[in-house]
Parts: sequence; structure tokens; C-alpha cells
Amino acid sequence: MGSVGLLYVGAVLFINGLSLLGLVKGKSLIPMDLFVGVLQIVTPLYLIFTANGNQATIVGASGLFLFGFTYLYVAMNNAFNLDGTGLGWFCLFVVMAACVYSYFNFELLTPTGYILCVLWANWAFLWLLFWIVLALGKTSLTKYTGAVCAAQGLYTGLLPALIFLNVSSFVTSTLAIVIACVGVGLDLIFYVILKPTWTAAEVSVSGAY
Repeated sequence: MGSVGLLYVGAVLFINGLSLLGLVKGKSLIPMDLFVGVLQIVTPLYLIFTANGNQATIVGASGLFLFGFTYLYVAMNNAFNLDGTGLGWFCLFVVMAACVYSYFNFELLTPTGYILCVLWANWAFLWLLFWIVLALGKTSLTKYTGAVCAAQGLYTGLLPALIFLNVSSFVTSTLAIVIACVGVGLDLIFYVILKPTWTAAEVSVSGAY
């Protein structure tokens, strides 16, 4: 069930990334954020209540709430035209939590743990960008953040979810290395292509991403 949630995390990251790139218009991203936000609240609740006290399952499921609350926050910001700074500072909280979850998964010393470690590290970087854009008002990074977000929807959501669901032979340490290299490579390529600049006149943007 966690892999199903990961699949739709990929979908909402892809849609929100395209929104930041200007390809998804206006408030049309709200339904996807609501659908996945609710899913990422229901899924971890189910996993926790059926864990029978298994601490590893409970800890793993608890991280999904970070996604659920983020997407519901995005939906509310866009629906009610709220200021994006509150969401931005919540994203900084998510960054700190994601770093801890990345470390927890690395400590498992298993192929699945290594993959999840890399995924959480990627998400920590993405949420860091959200914090910079929304809380600090560095709007010049908006399109760069959108490109990273949309790409992560594919290589941290869609791809690993499908592998976890049906191609268990691919769940190896090598896959973790591949995802890490793809992530770093795309982050650098997008930065070179989009060439974001930092200006003193930048102001905070809306809560959409």
C-alpha cells in the first residue's frame, strides 16, 4: 500500500512541477493535490493501525503525513489565495524531517533502505527549494524548482513505485546509486539550462507548487 502512495506522490509532484513551469494553469492543480493529500493521510493511518506495533512500519508510515499535509496545504493556499510564506516555513520543517528519515533508512543497511535513503535525500532538496521560493521569496528559482519537482515526480515517484510493486529483482543497492546519480545530474542540468538569478527585489510568490 505504501508503494501505491508513492506512485501518486509522483503524480502530484509532476503536476505541481508543471504548474510552476506555467504548463498547468490557474487552480487546475487543486483536485490532484486534494486527492493525493487525502490519500497520504489515509494510507499512513491504515499502515500504522495495522502495524501490530511494528516500529519500523510505524516510522516509515509516519513520514507519509509530511506529503499529505503539504499537498493539502498547497490546495488550500491555491483555493483561498493564501500567502505562501506559511507553507514555505512548513517546507523547512519537512526538510529537517526528511534528512532524519533519510538517515533512518540508511541505517537499515538493506537495498530497500538505501533506495528510500536516496529518495528522502532528493525530497529534502526539493522541499528546500520550496522553502527558498515561498518563505524567502527567491522567485527567480521558481522555474528551476518546477523542473526539479516535475522530474522528481518521475524518478522518485513513478519509477521506484512501479519497481517496488512488481519488479522486486530491481530493488538493489545499484538502483539507489542510479537514482542518486540521476537526481544530481538533472539538478545540475536544469540549473545550467534555466540559469536562475538572485535579485534583491524578489518577493514571495503564491502557495502553488
